[in-house]
Amino acid sequence: MYRRGFTLIELLVVIAIIAILAAMLFPVFARARESGRKTVCLSNLRQIGVAFIMYADDADEGFPNTGDPYLWMGRRWRWPLQPYLAMVGRRDPNAPADPNRSAGFTPQILLCPSDIVAPASWDSTSYAYSAAFYHTPAQTNAMTTVDLYAGAPPPCVTQRLADVVFPSRKVVGGEWLTNHEAGVKDGWWGWGGARSYLFVDGHVKYLQATGILPANNGFPDPNLTVDGVRGVDVR
Repeated sequence: MYRRGFTLIELLVVIAIIAILAAMLFPVFARARESGRKTVCLSNLRQIGVAFIMYADDADEGFPNTGDPYLWMGRRWRWPLQPYLAMVGRRDPNAPADPNRSAGFTPQILLCPSDIVAPASWDSTSYAYSAAFYHTPAQTNAMTTVDLYAGAPPPCVTQRLADVVFPSRKVVGGEWLTNHEAGVKDGWWGWGGARSYLFVDGHVKYLQATGILPANNGFPDPNLTVDGVRGVDVR
């Protein structure tokens, strides 16, 4: 019995249909994958929030303060919180005084799975800690963006849980960059994109930068929240 095979035209039509279906489905798969990564990121921050509370319980309700004005950077605040995060790591023996460098460091929950910058640039630390928790509200109101990384910041002063007036509206930490939106890499000093945030009461939320109130430096920057720990980052 004779069986007719597919003609070239028919094969081309089938291939074209498969290509169209793939073009339609790949973005869906990509969004689903990114949604899963975002969930992991939020879970990371929840665990970090527990570590902050455990630290405060052991420190007379004080938030981390090592006297380092640049403690807000992820590579620096990880050290005082490391015992509460079940992490393994030590200072780089070639530069033991440099908190930005480590040896045998396993980032685990400090690395957002969508962050492609941190592994190469920030020793695999994706999240920042608000400088408002080791500066007084008056200090925070007087500080500039430059003070946070290269200026003349005031002395560090430990803030305590009782000092936080609105724990459900004050950010204590969060993603430094927009990691879950393609093509946008704005951080706390930019109004583009969205990021995951951790609040003092322990809840986490993914928010557009425009959902954060302007800080004293005019950016959605929880470091310099107006009135510091007495203020709010969201309405």
